[in-house]
Amino acid sequence: MNHGINDTTPPILGITAYSGTGKTTLLRQVIPLLRQQHIRVGLIKHTHHNMDVDKPGKDSYELRKAGAAQTLVASRQRWALMTETPELAELDLGYLASRFDTNSLDLILVEGFKQEPIPKIALYRNGLNHTVDEILDPYVIAIASDIALATRLPQLDINRPEHVATFIAKWLHQ
Repeated sequence: MNHGINDTTPPILGITAYSGTGKTTLLRQVIPLLRQQHIRVGLIKHTHHNMDVDKPGKDSYELRKAGAAQTLVASRQRWALMTETPELAELDLGYLASRFDTNSLDLILVEGFKQEPIPKIALYRNGLNHTVDEILDPYVIAIASDIALATRLPQLDINRPEHVATFIAKWLHQ
């Protein structure tokens, strides 16, 4: 079963939560555990900030700022493609996922994109001035929390990344 946006993208799983819940911290722990299970992971991270992966003064930055619509910077260790999208009104998760090399991935994890209709694990921490119901939608397949919750959804311990990784691996292979 393909959980991707379409038949050509690898399965996509969102990690959704309110700011301060620990999405990035959990992903930093879960990704190596998935790799140990030979699951090749891609990641799409949404940010609300005007981000730039290049640095002023670097040749690639100066050439991109000169007007290149796309700039690919490459070395033996990695390459990065930067695409200018000033006319883009909304980010399209399907389009972004289609940019990946699907032959080198088994799974795309998505941090953010809370409103997307994709399978998601919701993260919840007690005491963050939000209720668990605020992060639930019909696409949430499990909740990782630091307290027991009254829900029919599978519950994972947010402080046990190995439990989250095991759940993701089982979901991926179903």
